[in-house]
Amino acid sequence: MSLRIRLARGGAKKRPFYRIVVADSRRARDGRFIERIGHYNPMLPKDDPNRVAFDVDRAKHWLSVGAQPSDRVAKFLAGESLMELPARREQLKQHLPKAKAQERAAAAAEAVEAAAVAAAEAPAEGEVAAEETSVEDAPAEEASVEEAPVEDTTAEAGDVEGDEEKS
Repeated sequence: MSLRIRLARGGAKKRPFYRIVVADSRRARDGRFIERIGHYNPMLPKDDPNRVAFDVDRAKHWLSVGAQPSDRVAKFLAGESLMELPARREQLKQHLPKAKAQERAAAAAEAVEAAAVAAAEAPAEGEVAAEETSVEDAPAEEASVEEAPVEDTTAEAGDVEGDEEKS
């Protein structure tokens, strides 16, 4: 019988509360256990002393008998200096695309990068051409339109209507 020191979930929906238990590894997560040695409440702040509490003597006993702690419980035990913090496992790569899909994605990324470089170079050439043309080369028509005064036609239209009513 292989023993595990692990968490058994309790609490309500979206309000977890865990018991730290010693159980047979073949049992369900929340199933039958051998002994409850503590609790873990993740809803409390990290600096709260009641967030993690367990019986250190019983944890030592079960470790000496050969019980293997889960990753989370191992962190708790390492915090109490009962064991060394285990090395982190490498992230699984099953969720990544396969080789051909990665090659297609890399080719698409290179194409986008090449287009971005080409787009960055094109405006630089246009700016040089814009600097070479001066204000004096601008057409004379545009300058005359800007200088022409704007007439107020609304006042004249009102005077004409008023004259017609008087007659």
